[in-house]
Amino acid sequence: MPNRRLISIRLPGLPPLPSAYAEADRQQAIQDLLAGNRFEPAGLGDGPFGLELSLREGRLIFDIRDAEDRPLRALILALGPFRRLIKDYRLVVDSHEQAVREGWGEARVQAIDMGRRGLHNEGAELLMQRLEGRIGLDHETARRLFTLICALHQRI
Repeated sequence: MPNRRLISIRLPGLPPLPSAYAEADRQQAIQDLLAGNRFEPAGLGDGPFGLELSLREGRLIFDIRDAEDRPLRALILALGPFRRLIKDYRLVVDSHEQAVREGWGEARVQAIDMGRRGLHNEGAELLMQRLEGRIGLDHETARRLFTLICALHQRI
């Protein structure tokens, strides 16, 4: 179903991220997400949908909206199961940024990037598991949402 997708995504209250690199990563995730995604919330019809993603009191909030930005449903996930992955992802992203900035060499940058992709995949799988039966996602959508969850967590 072509309308079972996101047409907007917001991260309300997100202050600027700690580096231009982190901000570019967030912007790219949003652009890629909006260019192609599968977002199928159970029981909410055909869509398309908007999403406000936020953190409150250690919980991840998926505020699902209709195309006119009216609230449809909010899903709340405990952030605990994601914390180790988020911490590891942040460390790998920081290392990648440093490697590029300081010219550590192509092989080291690629090795760090492989680690980053592995964490992305693990985060995507966890997100898909946690949302199973509530929101259907494809792997790429879940990867990009995991990037945004990490960006949200950087403000804490």
